[in-house]
Parts: sequence; C-alpha cells; structure tokens
Amino acid sequence: MRAMILAVMLMTLSPVHAQTKPDVGPGRVAWFDITTTDMAKSKAFYGALFGWTFNSVAGTDLAAEIVIGGTGIGTLRRAEGKISPFNGVAYIQVPDVQASCNKAKELGGTVIPGFPFDLDGGRGAIGLVNDPAGHPIGLYSQTPLAPPKPAGK
Repeated sequence: MRAMILAVMLMTLSPVHAQTKPDVGPGRVAWFDITTTDMAKSKAFYGALFGWTFNSVAGTDLAAEIVIGGTGIGTLRRAEGKISPFNGVAYIQVPDVQASCNKAKELGGTVIPGFPFDLDGGRGAIGLVNDPAGHPIGLYSQTPLAPPKPAGK
C-alpha cells in the first residue's frame, strides 16, 4: 500500500506542483486520496457533485489528479482489488509528522507499518495512522523527517 500511495502522489504532482509544498495550515486537509473500482463512474459522480475536474497522470491510467479552481487538491486512484477503509484517506497538515505519529500512538491509535516517510524532492513527509476506532487518517508536513540519530547516542 505504501508503494502505491507514494507512486500515485509522485505521479500526480505536476512539474508546477512538484516545486511547491501544500501549505493550508496545521489541522487542515492538505491532500486526499479517493480510491475506486470504476474511474469513469467516480469522475462523473464527483465532477457533478463538487464541480471537480480531473487531470490525467502521465504514464498511467491508474490515477487522476483532482482539480478545483485550477488547483490540485487530491488524487482519484484505481483500487488494488476490493475497496477497503484505506481507499479514502485525507491527509491533515501537521507541524511534525513523527511527533504526530507518536502522539497518535499515545492516544490509542496505531501507525501503519511503513509510515511515516519522506516525499521525494524535499516536499515534506507523510504518515498514516488508524484512530482508536480503526479509521485511517493521513498526516502531512512540509518538513521532512528528522534524520535518525546514530545508535548509542
């Protein structure tokens, strides 16, 4: 799952977006993924419901960037099999992804294996946690993860 999320996020960020980091402020939705088994039907539904348009992602038909007012706000991506709770994830901006993952664990949540990790190009870091009820929520920070401390220090 981590590889698919990373691949889609990297593919959907156009050259213009690749140079910028979303900055909506802590506690606000910075990006989201919606997964579907039927891209055409989902595009028609969300386009009519919210006025979203969709940009093709170069080199794949597995994902489309969701656009409103000329701004990319998320990703519609093809499901890897059956739809699961991880097939629709909002990424909330936080000041520090690692600190937020640690706090989620302290509060009874769980960090999904393979998370958090840095996005390519210094565009920040993302984490994925389950709340105590099992609902997934993504975490995004403009700041990459701190380098690991050397062992024994």
